Amino acid sequence: MRHTAPAAGRDMVAIMNEVLELASGLKVLEVGAGSGYHAATIAEVVGPEGHVYTIERVEELVRFARQNLERAGYSDRVTLVQGDGSLGYADRAPYDRIVVTAAAPEVPPKLVEQLNTNGILVLPVGGRFFPQELVRIRKKPGGRVERSSLGGVAFVPLVGEHGFKD
Repeated sequence: MRHTAPAAGRDMVAIMNEVLELASGLKVLEVGAGSGYHAATIAEVVGPEGHVYTIERVEELVRFARQNLERAGYSDRVTLVQGDGSLGYADRAPYDRIVVTAAAPEVPPKLVEQLNTNGILVLPVGGRFFPQELVRIRKKPGGRVERSSLGGVAFVPLVGEHGFKD
């Protein structure tokens, strides 16, 4: 079994991490744990002063990601939970950064609610398959949001209450 992301996946992880403006000490929510690779790259940047929470709905991927994160030494900096990522993870909100690794039909309102003031949310938005665009949301004081498009992308669909239906 592969334990690293394919080259195209690694490139997208790097792009998403860059537009998240990650820094030491941040609390980050990742929606869609997959193999755990993206969470590990975030944990490396936010360091021991920060923390990554990652939520995954598919039980097999939760087990796979947990094994990979433990094996790579990130289980102390990454908390993995199973659930509907389109609802976020309110138990540890608010977050400084939120990244979604599956395309939503629109920006899930619960994710915006769980974002700190001056926080950044990055996610693909669009159709179940195409077209999709990578979107960055900045939450300003008073709850106002600034939205910017970062270009076309192709992601699997986000399934859940504020995503696509199975």
